[in-house]
Amino acid sequence: MKIDSLLNIKWGMNKLNRREFLKKQLQGAMWVAMGASGILIPKPVIATGVPDLGIGKGAPGPATRAAVELLGGMKAFVKKGSRVVIKPNMSFNHPPEEATSTHPEVVKELVAMCLEAQASKIRVLDHPFSPTLAVKNTKDACNGFKKDMVYGLVDSNFYKPAQITNGLTFKKTDVMQDVLEADVLIAAPVAKAHSSTGVSLSMKGMMGLIWNRDTMHRDYDLSQAIVDLASLLKPQLVVVDATRVLTTNGPHGPGKVLKMDTVIASKDMVAADAKTVQMCKWYGRRFEPRQINHIRYAHEQGLGRMDVENLFVKSVEV
Repeated sequence: MKIDSLLNIKWGMNKLNRREFLKKQLQGAMWVAMGASGILIPKPVIATGVPDLGIGKGAPGPATRAAVELLGGMKAFVKKGSRVVIKPNMSFNHPPEEATSTHPEVVKELVAMCLEAQASKIRVLDHPFSPTLAVKNTKDACNGFKKDMVYGLVDSNFYKPAQITNGLTFKKTDVMQDVLEADVLIAAPVAKAHSSTGVSLSMKGMMGLIWNRDTMHRDYDLSQAIVDLASLLKPQLVVVDATRVLTTNGPHGPGKVLKMDTVIASKDMVAADAKTVQMCKWYGRRFEPRQINHIRYAHEQGLGRMDVENLFVKSVEV
């Protein structure tokens, strides 16, 4: 299948439909009117304070801590007594080097920071199809803290019904009970390509918190269903593991792995995903966030911002 077909890239490559044409005409008219009236659009100013996106560069653990520290540290998200769920990718029987799962050291560092913030309960959860090497590796990395944190939940008894109130098409699903009861949800996806959605990052990763994912593929427009689910499962913190990026043949691999030594953190899952798309080459070429349907839909529906060029970004090397 051609890459353009795979990603459903339509931005600027097909004729505009009538609605899009009228929308662009109206936008153009507004800009002309503003210019004619003497209204000036302010130039970007040098931003200070907490950034929209924090980027850490270095080894997985230190880069994770550095990225979160740029946002104010874990205590900005996790309060004393908080119940926390961390959602990494743990679905495949591959070592970390193949970039199909979140690096265990990224997860370990997040757990350490949550403990430092005095979380009362921490669960590291994913819904793999079966017990996996990734679950074992993550559990081994975290066992130095506690031995009852990391689980691949493959039994439907751990899931409870939930309504997706703001979903446009996907209206209900069964979600892990721990997630429904959590005070804080942290998305910790690995950055990788995906055969159905172009990329798999924090929004796509929320599918690993529900019981029946097949219906999203089979019965709905998958990109819209991802956005609908993201309207229910909205992480307070997103930490994208781009230390190694699977740029082809995702989500299962093996494929081309790009070593980036980078972790991207944000309160905004759309912005985190958009920045990750922009930073990497996928399938051997560059893409803009708007070319990934679920990122564009989420931006248009107000779930976050894909216009990363207008956001405040801070980077640090460790």
